[in-house]
Amino acid sequence: MSEIPRGAIRFNTDSNKPELWDGYCWKEFQLSTPNLGRSTDRQPGARGVFGGGHNPDGSKSDVIDYINITSTGDALDFGDISTRSSAAACSSSTRGLFGGGISNPSPLTFSNIIEFITIASTGNGQDFGDLTEKRDIFAACSSSTRGVFGGGRISPSSKVDVIDYVTIASAGNAVDFGNLIAILEGHSACSSSIRGVWGGGNTVNTIQYVTIASTGDALDFGDLTVAREAPGACSSSTRGVFAGGDTPTKLNTIDFITISTLGNATNFGDLTAARAFIFSCSSSTRGVFAGGYTPTFLNTADYITILSTGDAVDFGDLTDNRLSNCSGLSNAHGGL
Repeated sequence: MSEIPRGAIRFNTDSNKPELWDGYCWKEFQLSTPNLGRSTDRQPGARGVFGGGHNPDGSKSDVIDYINITSTGDALDFGDISTRSSAAACSSSTRGLFGGGISNPSPLTFSNIIEFITIASTGNGQDFGDLTEKRDIFAACSSSTRGVFGGGRISPSSKVDVIDYVTIASAGNAVDFGNLIAILEGHSACSSSIRGVWGGGNTVNTIQYVTIASTGDALDFGDLTVAREAPGACSSSTRGVFAGGDTPTKLNTIDFITISTLGNATNFGDLTAARAFIFSCSSSTRGVFAGGYTPTFLNTADYITILSTGDAVDFGDLTDNRLSNCSGLSNAHGGL
């Protein structure tokens, strides 16, 4: 076989993206880079969206707010979803989904409803379909075409290992995908265009993954640096980041993994405050972690540069103080 010339280009049929040979390995092209902007910009750019949540008085929130990830500044009002907390969120570059959650604290009412938003606009959530199970405190990840929801709590004392999926561009009910390694709640998720990864939950350190374009059971990936419940997670196309969580002591720890390579997480840095039940989202370069509790409810948002390491820096504030588990999404995350 002849040597591959430096600068050669190929099309990867697994990821559906072009790649460049740099003389050592194939590097994926960045097909689009959302424009830089300011927090007050009304155009989408790299937009992060946070939906629902748990309010300090115990009520559930219907608030959707958004940020321009490439700037810093406070969140702005986007619209409303059906009132709920601890829904799981995922997205394509155009459409965001919020699935499941708790819609009423007393009596405790679990939801299987999936709603969608158009990320580039503002407005209220619209009906998409239903999950295969009513559940909350679970996590979702996505590629540009498919959203995958894993695990969750179906009652105060019962958890599931269910994985189901939807085609993001087509409204409809979720379909069975497979099962997590074990029943799980309070975990978080991130993705590349090929792999979906879940980390933590049930105060464990387990990281597990699936191939998003296929179906089947999750496989062991490695371990987080600390066992924890309710961290936030986000990713670039190559690196996944997990931040904060509950042991039940609140953590400020940030870990990272290389999504394409199995293995244990490595220390990245620290959040500005130790907290759990965090909203999170990302662009191809920047991760944002927002809200949560310490146990004081926060509206604080931090950010990191995903491809480096170091401590998080203040980004701005949400529109109100609230917490949730994995209810953030963006139009520029690592799975796209």
